[in-house]
Amino acid sequence: MDDFFNTPEAALRWIDEGKGAALATVIQTWGSAPRKVGSQLAVSSESEIYGSVSGGCVEGAVVVEAVQALGDGKCRVLEFGVSNIEAFSVGLACGGTIRVMVEPVGTGAGPDVKTIEEMCAARSERKTIACRVNLKSWERRLERPESNGDRRRNVRAESRIEGDEFVLVHNPPLKLVVVGAVHIAQPLLRMARLAEFTTVLIDPRDTFATKDRFPEETILDEWPDEALAMVGLDAHTAVVTLTHDPKLDDPAIAAALESDVFYLGCLGSRRTHKKRVVRLAEAGIPLDVIDRRIHAPVGLGIGASSPAEIAISIMAEIIARLRGKENRT
Repeated sequence: MDDFFNTPEAALRWIDEGKGAALATVIQTWGSAPRKVGSQLAVSSESEIYGSVSGGCVEGAVVVEAVQALGDGKCRVLEFGVSNIEAFSVGLACGGTIRVMVEPVGTGAGPDVKTIEEMCAARSERKTIACRVNLKSWERRLERPESNGDRRRNVRAESRIEGDEFVLVHNPPLKLVVVGAVHIAQPLLRMARLAEFTTVLIDPRDTFATKDRFPEETILDEWPDEALAMVGLDAHTAVVTLTHDPKLDDPAIAAALESDVFYLGCLGSRRTHKKRVVRLAEAGIPLDVIDRRIHAPVGLGIGASSPAEIAISIMAEIIARLRGKENRT
């Protein structure tokens, strides 16, 4: 998960303990910077840290500046050049440059504690929230972007510079829900976790959905539509059905189509999908919704054959959809 899903909470925890806390945020990058825009580091008045802005290249200097900010109450923007050697040490091929905003929380020109609390509360409710910071006046305002407006575009708002303002966007964690504890689900769920998705596996068939086969997964053995209601579906969730059994797949598909999930993929051949379309249409789901929302056969057309290859094609299609790069007619 990206650090900014945890760093504000860490800052609030330190403040509750009677310590000071500052937040450092990557606001711009050039070249092969170690961390992306929006990445955060929380620093306590006792130099405790949580998160990262550079993978270790410049954290020491940022901590010093953060502690100083807690003392003088001033926000600042720092610029660092990451050398090729430093970049290589954190797994990059070449160096780059990053700008980092440092803000003392609850003091001076920094954000007040209520602002940070509101941002944390929004994320706990799985709602996107953004904080606009004027880098000259240090005035701030919170915004709640519309979720998933156009399904063909990027469903994740991005942190960015706009004129004199930096827009820090906090998206809820991504989630992948897989229906069907089949062989493909094993590599698919592992890949999703590597891509920083939280994962849930749904299958009422206890012969398939076992901890021996899926030792690291959260497994729900309820009927798929009931399980999906328990999990909660939103614009930051992807659903993939893999059972090939209409009794299991169809209720899950119907539930996903009634929600705002950004991706719905269904395993099966084109012939299988044609039969699926007929069943769903007979159940009252409009054909244009079926055509627009369901990715079937699931996965990008890369000629995948093994379970692992099919899992790769599915994750690639999910990411393409997430980033607004899919090419669907």
